[in-house]
Order: sequence, then C-alpha cells, then structure tokens
Amino acid sequence: MSQIAERTNRRVGRPEPDEAILTEPRSGRLPVALRIIGAVAVFFVGVVHIEQYFAADYDKVSVIGPLFVLNFAGATIIAAGLVAPLRRLHPLLALAGIGLAATSIVFLFISESQPLFGFRERGYSPPIVIALAAEAIAVAVLGTYLVRRRAAR
Repeated sequence: MSQIAERTNRRVGRPEPDEAILTEPRSGRLPVALRIIGAVAVFFVGVVHIEQYFAADYDKVSVIGPLFVLNFAGATIIAAGLVAPLRRLHPLLALAGIGLAATSIVFLFISESQPLFGFRERGYSPPIVIALAAEAIAVAVLGTYLVRRRAAR
C-alpha cells in the first residue's frame, strides 16, 4: 500500500501506540506528568520502608516489620500500575497511592505519640523525614492529578 493510501485510511485523532501512553484524553500532558511524578513518589515511599526494614532492624519488630514489607509491595504495584497504559485503572490506582501514603503518615504520627502495635517511634531520623516528604508529595501530586483529570472530562 502506498504512503498516501496509508495516511488516508488512518482514523483522525487516533494516537499512535507510543502516544497512547503519554497523553490522556482531552487533557494534555500535565495529568500525565502528575501521574508519573506521583508514581515515583509512591514508589519512593515503598523504597524507604523496605530500606528501613533491612537497615534499621525493623525486620525484628513483630507487626511493624511485616507492614513495612507490605508497604513496599503495595507501593511497587501501585507505582507500576500508574506508569502502565491502564487508563481506566489510573484513577483507582491514584486513590490507592494517596491511601498508602496518607496511612503511612498517620501511622507514623500515631507511633510517635503512643505505641502502635507495641512499637513506639522516637524522633525524626533522616529516613523518616525523607519518607514524610515522599508521602506528602504523593498525596499532593496524585490528588492534583485526580482533580485535573476530573476537570478535563
């Protein structure tokens, strides 16, 4: 088939496969950037938790240790889903990322004021500050993503 015939047989407005991942319907690239930044922030939350599990002996803390591993697993799955071309699942995954990050913040604050599952956190070490920053970024960016996505429809 000639190039002219190929061009005329294409549907107008249908994105090429590589464009389908980078653009959202009727909303431009900002929501995509927010979704990707949110995915990175959520993944970073999980990375900090798994690093602390191994490096700071949280593996020896009965309930909190396994929760750190689950945090990493959940963050990894959510982040992977947010960057995958799963358009219909992106809002649900963004909500899951917000939930994971917000829950991590709440549990940290609880564990600083009273024992949580028999464990009490003391002070703000650099990994805790980094985790809080990543969690706040994830909540803010994914929340903005959901608002922008909703407004574009």
